[in-house]
Amino acid sequence: MTDRMQGVYLMGHGGPDRLEFREDIPVPVPGPGQVLIRVTAAGVNNTDINTRIGWYSPEVTGATDEVTQQVEAGGHAGALGFPRIQGGDLCGVVRALGEGVSQFEIGSRVTCPVNLPRARPGAPMGYIAIGSEIDGAFAQFCLMDVDDLYDVSASPLSDVEIAAIPCAFGTAEGLLARAGVTAGQEVLITGASGGVGLAAVQLASLRGATVTALTSATKAAAVRSQGAVVTLERDAALPRDHFDVVIDIVGGSGWGDLILALRPGGHYAVAGAIAGPMVAADLRDIYLRDITIHGCTYQSPENFGRLVALINAGRIKPLVSKTYPLHDIAIAQEAFQSKALPGKLVLIP
Repeated sequence: MTDRMQGVYLMGHGGPDRLEFREDIPVPVPGPGQVLIRVTAAGVNNTDINTRIGWYSPEVTGATDEVTQQVEAGGHAGALGFPRIQGGDLCGVVRALGEGVSQFEIGSRVTCPVNLPRARPGAPMGYIAIGSEIDGAFAQFCLMDVDDLYDVSASPLSDVEIAAIPCAFGTAEGLLARAGVTAGQEVLITGASGGVGLAAVQLASLRGATVTALTSATKAAAVRSQGAVVTLERDAALPRDHFDVVIDIVGGSGWGDLILALRPGGHYAVAGAIAGPMVAADLRDIYLRDITIHGCTYQSPENFGRLVALINAGRIKPLVSKTYPLHDIAIAQEAFQSKALPGKLVLIP
């Protein structure tokens, strides 16, 4: 095996010009408890773009597609070390095992969560993010701790399909689990034509919920194909006191209407703010109606384990609209941000 690989370095926070495709990146060597993975596919996600532009810094208050300023602490856990190889969505094949690793064999197909649990005193939901705190899948090879990996060799899904699952479906499963979605409930899902939104539609339907989805008319058919019973335009007037659960990845100026759409005692779960993180609402609409709000980033092993079982059983299938070679990452991210295509875009190293 060669000691050099192709990959994309993020050289600093900013626009796509900060992404540098290289062919001379050293192939990492697995240490004790680590696994070297040959990346076969890597999904494109908001979190990678957010990290690139430094959006996770509290200094940034605009929408996720705005490069507002250069920031220092723009990663999930603060300042990044550059160059950084991004890429949180991983599907790959085990190529080398570090000392003490016996859970996998060479050739096993693997994936992992985007946010890796790292509990610590005072932070039981602590995590590190692939492509933020550690190098990720936007390269031919990546290095992972064995305890973070899951075997998906048995899945009937393709490598491209599996690479479209960890971030979108992992986030969606976390949202649904935290909100306690069960059969027979009425669930409203925002941003329903994107990766996380479509995954939430599919997973909520599997749980037996009745799904209403906010999306554009041009993508409504794709959203209904994933299990939505009702689709509404993004700016449509919402019924008041109607939904048991709201699953939100949009935020922005319509946030207060989402709260009012919940029945008293309802649950609101959020894992994104693509329309902007700054929101406003009347607190009386929350506490007088006993609304529960869940912020959802941590991906528990229990939730991701359930997801892997669905992957291996072939019970979920992401919508992948297009694939790109890794060297076209800037083009892929531009297409992703345009929101022209439903579902997921995937890079092939």
